[in-house]
Amino acid sequence: MISIRYPRALAVALLLGTAAVAAPNVAGAMDIRSPSPPPQPSATGAPPATNTAPNATVGQKKRHRQAPPAQPGQATPPPSQKNGQNFLRGYHVAYDLIYKKHDYEAGIAQLHTLGHDEHSDVATTLGYASRKLGRYDDAKYWYDKALAANPDNARTLSYYGMWHAEQGNVLKARDYLAKVEAVCGNTKCREYAALKDVIDGTGTY
Repeated sequence: MISIRYPRALAVALLLGTAAVAAPNVAGAMDIRSPSPPPQPSATGAPPATNTAPNATVGQKKRHRQAPPAQPGQATPPPSQKNGQNFLRGYHVAYDLIYKKHDYEAGIAQLHTLGHDEHSDVATTLGYASRKLGRYDDAKYWYDKALAANPDNARTLSYYGMWHAEQGNVLKARDYLAKVEAVCGNTKCREYAALKDVIDGTGTY
């Protein structure tokens, strides 16, 4: 018996290829784990912050400009960064509830606590969870809201195409497939592939 020894990289590639063939085509896994944080409100019209009093002497101004040295472990992130971190942390909780635990009601409630229903990725996920609960009117509302915030959100366009396909409107679903292709710039992005599989009846979501 002849033993063929493959290089390590080739062996791993072959193994992954085998796993890919065996995996089911589930478009529902087309999610987004870490959306961009919501934009922070601008401080337009607010006076610039200053570390000195209006009538301070030159010596006093110099002393005010000298910030105290940072202590180890006491660094505090700026408000915008902290808000972004809180947003992502809360979104990850909702993500796990919806895409991993399939607890759509709890996931929707968690998304609302973020206070950014207008965020394109939040609205898209609200639409997905609503559709999974059979609330098609709600899903449409959230998809429209998501596209109002970001007309080029490929995931929203793909999900909306799937929504139309489930309503039996395949022609409209194909219109959204063309929009996804235009946004992606090709037919290889996962949003295009997932929607095409649903239209062709070879995938689920």
